Amino acid sequence: MLDHTDAATLADDTSVTADAQYFEYTKAANPIGAKLISRVPFKTFPAELYSDGPTRVVPLDLSGELGCPAPATGPGLIANFVRVLAGDCLRLDPLATSQIFYVIRGSGAAVQGEHKIPFTKGAFFSLPGGLESAITASEDVAMYYVSDAPLMTYLGVDSVSPRFEPTLYPADRAEAELQKIANEANAGLRSRISVLLANAHFPQTRTVTHVLWAMFGLLPGNSIQKPHRHQSIALDFIIDCPKGCYSLVGTELDAEGNIADATRVDWAPGLAFVTPPGYWHAHINESGEDARLIPIQDAGLQTYLRALDIRFAK
Repeated sequence: MLDHTDAATLADDTSVTADAQYFEYTKAANPIGAKLISRVPFKTFPAELYSDGPTRVVPLDLSGELGCPAPATGPGLIANFVRVLAGDCLRLDPLATSQIFYVIRGSGAAVQGEHKIPFTKGAFFSLPGGLESAITASEDVAMYYVSDAPLMTYLGVDSVSPRFEPTLYPADRAEAELQKIANEANAGLRSRISVLLANAHFPQTRTVTHVLWAMFGLLPGNSIQKPHRHQSIALDFIIDCPKGCYSLVGTELDAEGNIADATRVDWAPGLAFVTPPGYWHAHINESGEDARLIPIQDAGLQTYLRALDIRFAK
């Protein structure tokens, strides 16, 4: 217990009010509109970033534009390209709760704790935070890798506990599930032809982790996926595509339900790009061949918070 002298000293402590500020509501309630905080920018990252060179992680870093204190592609997520040469071992131990990987090429294994995940081209696997992992390559490996490390930095977290077990989504099973959906009679009437990866630990959100959402999607030849939007950021990766595939992105719809003053993002195999939260976006394939893409989002968290607000153009 404090004695009378200690209590008197604390009563005169003005440091506890030194950081207090007060703002009139209309000048502070919309910091993006007031340009106090930046919007998530459009950005593309080409496959050349990981096409050659040594074993390494290549952060797709927009922290300067975002005003984040550590590498970040969005306020709460960091996307990376990973390259591991045959015979090498890459160790990862980010301060993050959730990690997801897509194997662009090559084969090898990921080891975390007592779990070993063998992977091949086209596989997905997720790893929890709180434990170091090691990725080894039996042949040269390239991967697309997303974690929620920036969110932990923002929250001031200094440790995390695993919320799920390392989980593998084998390439052949993921492709079979996608084809099953694509071959259903009403597939062409749906807004997307896609498989959502999920984990049994998160039945409420049906997402790959409690924070991350991952989709394995097909954009058929000669098709248009109508505009939609959501409050989660989308970190998109193009697996493969012919010429004539692109996305349109913008903040408003016109009277016909098309995106007004849209920014066009032309696709290329191995390209990653950022779709900002709250923006309308549509995917178009003007070729006669199918294309595949992977959007990864913080929609697990947004869904749990009841804030995702996904909407589709009519």
